[in-house]
Amino acid sequence: MRIGELARLTGVSTRLLRYYEEQGLLRPARTTAGYREYGEEDTVRVWQIRSLLAAGLSTRVIAELLPCATGPVPVLEACPDLLATLRGELADLDARIDDLSRSRQALSHYLSTAREPAYEPAGGAAYGSTYEAAYEAAYEPVREHAA
Repeated sequence: MRIGELARLTGVSTRLLRYYEEQGLLRPARTTAGYREYGEEDTVRVWQIRSLLAAGLSTRVIAELLPCATGPVPVLEACPDLLATLRGELADLDARIDDLSRSRQALSHYLSTAREPAYEPAGGAAYGSTYEAAYEAAYEPVREHAA
């Protein structure tokens, strides 16, 4: 089948299918005229790629894992270094979640201490010590994490 048909069957744009090929995730055969030719197994491969992308994996990691994948919703067979790769990806994801949680906590604190600015003629300070207290409180989780 040609790229347009694969796109219709999988719901993935032809542009994205070409990107998957560039990343080494798909390897279509070529006709003598240079057209891409896909087999039925490529529809399963596209579903595998989409499922692994939905799990938050990069195309680089997916390229490593695809040889271990079986079935449309990938079941990963025991391939060399598979578990170490997945554990590393999970650890990276957990670290990003921790960072986002700290950012969320700081933003939440800013929102809870925010108030409308007071009008201060002649260049006076509208916030004074309230601003300093908010700053200190917002960065407390960062200091605790760094310690």
